[in-house]
Amino acid sequence: MDTIKTKRIAKKVAKNGFWIVCDVFFLGLKAAGTLALVALTTAVIFACFFIFYVRTDLATGLDVNPADFVLDQSSTIYVVDPQTGRQEHAVTIQSTEFRVWVDFEDIPQHLIDAVVAIEDHRFWDHQGVDWFRTAGAFMNMFLSMSDTFGGSTITQQLIKNLTTEDDVTVQRKLQEIFRALEYERQFSKIEILELYLNLVYFGHGAYGIGAAANYYFDKEVSELTLAESAAIIGITNNPSQFSPYLNRNANKGRQEIILYRMFQLGKITQAEYRDAMREPLNFQRGIDEQAQMVVYTWFEETIMRDVVSDLVNRLGWSDQLARRYLFSGGLRIISTMNPEMQAVVDYIYQNPENLPTVTGSAQQVQSSILIIDPYTGEVRALSGGVGMKDRNMLLNRATQTRRPPGSAIKPISMYAQALDYNILTPDTTYLDSPDLVLSGTTWLPRNATRTYAGPVTVRTALARSINTIAAVILDEVGIDESYSFMTDILGFNLDPADRDYAPLAAGQLTHGATLREMASSYTMFPNSGIRVELRTYSRIYDVNGNILLDNSLPIEIPAISDVSAYWMTDMLVCAVVNGTGSAANLGGGMPTAGKTGTSTDSRDRWFVGFTPHYLAAVWTGFDTPARMQSSGNPAAHIFRMTMGPIHEYLEVRAFNRPDDVTLTPIINRWDTETVSYSVIAMDVHGNFLQEFFGEATVGSEVAVHAPDLGGGWRIVGDSFGAIQITADPARNVIRFIFEYVPAEPEEPEPTPTPMPTPTPMPTPTPMPTPTPIPTPPPEPTPMPTPTPMPTPTPEPPP
Repeated sequence: MDTIKTKRIAKKVAKNGFWIVCDVFFLGLKAAGTLALVALTTAVIFACFFIFYVRTDLATGLDVNPADFVLDQSSTIYVVDPQTGRQEHAVTIQSTEFRVWVDFEDIPQHLIDAVVAIEDHRFWDHQGVDWFRTAGAFMNMFLSMSDTFGGSTITQQLIKNLTTEDDVTVQRKLQEIFRALEYERQFSKIEILELYLNLVYFGHGAYGIGAAANYYFDKEVSELTLAESAAIIGITNNPSQFSPYLNRNANKGRQEIILYRMFQLGKITQAEYRDAMREPLNFQRGIDEQAQMVVYTWFEETIMRDVVSDLVNRLGWSDQLARRYLFSGGLRIISTMNPEMQAVVDYIYQNPENLPTVTGSAQQVQSSILIIDPYTGEVRALSGGVGMKDRNMLLNRATQTRRPPGSAIKPISMYAQALDYNILTPDTTYLDSPDLVLSGTTWLPRNATRTYAGPVTVRTALARSINTIAAVILDEVGIDESYSFMTDILGFNLDPADRDYAPLAAGQLTHGATLREMASSYTMFPNSGIRVELRTYSRIYDVNGNILLDNSLPIEIPAISDVSAYWMTDMLVCAVVNGTGSAANLGGGMPTAGKTGTSTDSRDRWFVGFTPHYLAAVWTGFDTPARMQSSGNPAAHIFRMTMGPIHEYLEVRAFNRPDDVTLTPIINRWDTETVSYSVIAMDVHGNFLQEFFGEATVGSEVAVHAPDLGGGWRIVGDSFGAIQITADPARNVIRFIFEYVPAEPEEPEPTPTPMPTPTPMPTPTPMPTPTPIPTPPPEPTPMPTPTPMPTPTPEPPP
């Protein structure tokens, strides 16, 4: 019975275990299915995101068509005649580099086989990407933890040469892959290989196979032998390492590798391989017949730099491609230059004797100027230096040099914002004093004259370029606000260290500012608060007459209100009429506004000014900064010398004025606390005699007569004294010097007796408080709208 019972129990346990195992198995299947579903869903979501990423970030098109890429035509710059509006030829751009375009049918087959064999032996079979080499490159990256990829096909290398994306990252590599796939769907293998061979760099300034054949063997490409072709193709891997003019043995070793690779792939026979290995290489520099010395003007070189920059930034081209297109892509560039205005500038700048006399260094004094239309941003004339220009691509002081602008920065770094933020008006009063305290620093600039005027209006402070008041206004605007306005709105390229008082209040910028930055920032004043970017060309046409870049419309950035711009212009007119910029006044009724600037130790002198017609920015100084000595501000003088003839026959008109220019009156922005002052009487030996006390408000002026001490004491020197009251009572002191004169004796004495010691003065009684010069605050009445200056009748032309 026990045996039977045991068997039954075992059978039951086995049966239950079977079902448990089944349950576990099916549960596992369900879990695995769930995981598989989750994985599939995740993969689908990831794939969707990846496809979106590819379409938006990686598969961006490349705006270069090999069929249109004919690099054998010179580009040309045109100017527009201001009288007729006709486009006239100005200059043909010629390259100093070796650039010879070679059509595919003129390239020998053994050269094509050489480049394919060593660079991309599956070129004729893949669709832009060699997946075997790419997989190997990625595996190498992950296994060796290296950030180098390799594995690029000829198409991918061409993409790299055509764009600016040459950084070594996974994203860049993926983008290059997708672009290569797209490129090969659009263009043939022959078009791609032809463009590649005409773009690739062969060292020593030689771009393209045509230039390389000329430079290394003095031959046409079609004349190259197999051995010569392999030697030239070997250079492309690293021109500085494999150039035969730098390392003949390295070039020979690279050539032999290429020849052997061609033999391995069956591109050449054993006999051809053997003969090419034995063939001596006769390297001989050719002559670039296109290289002619054409010296471009400062304006033309500025256009060329701007075109290259815009092709890179707006079309995404590489710098190399943009330069090649500029020099030999057959571009037609329409400049903004006004030939008549440029002639005026050239007449003054090409002869150093025409400029104001400046001493202080043995160097030739330098200067640069930009004259622009402030309403469109079109540059009309410029000069990047003094004297005749005899070389190309020199340092352009109008667009490339960065120098501290000094006080010329004040209208744009704090005055315009303070006016726009309703912190002040032109008639608001500030205190000019050496005892001012700023909220964010212990620094306070000194005035250039080392004197202080007490309470002055904002208009006067700007006209006289008072440094203390500029610092106080900057303090009220805020350092961060001023810095952001300069960089984000006005487009200045400032150093982070410039987020401070001295750079923004006194113009002592870490790296300085360019004339172009200063001119663009000032356009907001005559242009009703709108800043415009400067432009040297309006349009660029490609070789087929299509618009490649349209630059004809102004690039406008709102900066301040039109009312603020009007009042800033009004104050800058005062700076020219009655202030530091008087040397720039054009006269003849033509309204002229502007601001001077002087850097530390007078190493840089600036003037940025404008009329209702044009705006000009001028810098003067030495290339190696040194203290300048001159009569007045030479930059202001140059402004008048150039702008005077330009405006001689232009209509006299007023600046733009909004319909309502009313401002809320703000009476004063300085402390009116009352402090004490003292009047001290001393003898000629410096001994204290008496002291009197009084009280007056900070910033007021106190004038008193010398006290009458009596008893034989007589005043020495001026009997009238005056001081300006500061916040520090210890500095508010007026001193008078007295000498003792004894009374004359009634009858002569035979023997002189010593002078009796003067009886000490009794305890002084307080002197009646002198009456300070009254400075009652004006009643806060609304600011009257100034009456516009009547427009004078222009003088008839001579």
